Amino acid sequence: MSSPATNQQTIDANPSSAVQGQLGQVIDAHTQFGWKASLDLTFIDRGDKTVLKHRSQQGPLATQRPLYPEGNLCHTYLLHPPGGAVGGDTLQISVHTIQGAKSLITTPGATKFYRSESKYARQKQTLHVASGSRLEWLPQENIFFPDAHVRLDTEIHLERGAQFLGWEMHCFGRPALNEGYSSGHLLGKTEVYLDKQLLLTEGLNVRGDDNLLKSRGLLNCQMMGTVYISVDDEDFYQLVQTLLNNMQQEHNEGAVLIAASQLENLLVIRALGNWSEVILACFQKIWQLVREYWTGDCPEPPRIWAT
Repeated sequence: MSSPATNQQTIDANPSSAVQGQLGQVIDAHTQFGWKASLDLTFIDRGDKTVLKHRSQQGPLATQRPLYPEGNLCHTYLLHPPGGAVGGDTLQISVHTIQGAKSLITTPGATKFYRSESKYARQKQTLHVASGSRLEWLPQENIFFPDAHVRLDTEIHLERGAQFLGWEMHCFGRPALNEGYSSGHLLGKTEVYLDKQLLLTEGLNVRGDDNLLKSRGLLNCQMMGTVYISVDDEDFYQLVQTLLNNMQQEHNEGAVLIAASQLENLLVIRALGNWSEVILACFQKIWQLVREYWTGDCPEPPRIWAT
């Protein structure tokens, strides 16, 4: 099953390079004097378990004390005490897993981007996964309030032999309150590299007043999500396809659309829906299948997801 063509339209809606350059200057100006926060984490294998060897932080980004509910695998919760970002804010997160390290990173709740009177906020995460290490990047959803203006970028740098599973979930408005994303702008991209060679670039260019994009690109759904998995195994791909088919049958018609694309050394799964709980439940099953494929054990989900 290929990825939904409608979702691909959303991904490919990139402005020209000239427009990007002009907009980049605007975003730089908006964030020049705003609230800046950064977090740099490095995980190593200590022998008996993975530990957070290095942590550098600036501003309101932090982590809870690492947890070990699965033994030697290090669970880390990212914290942003203000609870959300507004126009002018800059958030930067960098993660390195060194050979032998095994880390799971998630968040205790959604990341919120608030209305900003046309002023952009910026967030970037850069993930480096060394050969022989594993990183599971599993943040809860991003929520974009009406009139939120956001630049959101992710870079994933993999070495051959690294194990990586990461996802991103974007919610446009708050469906539970019948609130849509009627105005605002989300711009960004996700890039995946293997041994410094670019494997995949996916762009985002979503405007709140673009009704054609909402109806044709998002199929009037308020949420989209993507899972990236470093794997190159046809048998595993077939297992994923079976799982996705079962998911589609389990949920009511229209509750979720989910499909996979297989690239060299990378499996990409995309989903459309209206409820974060549904997409998170689907992604959780994918994560459990991948972990069982890697280790032979099916993990329990982090307890923070149930709170």
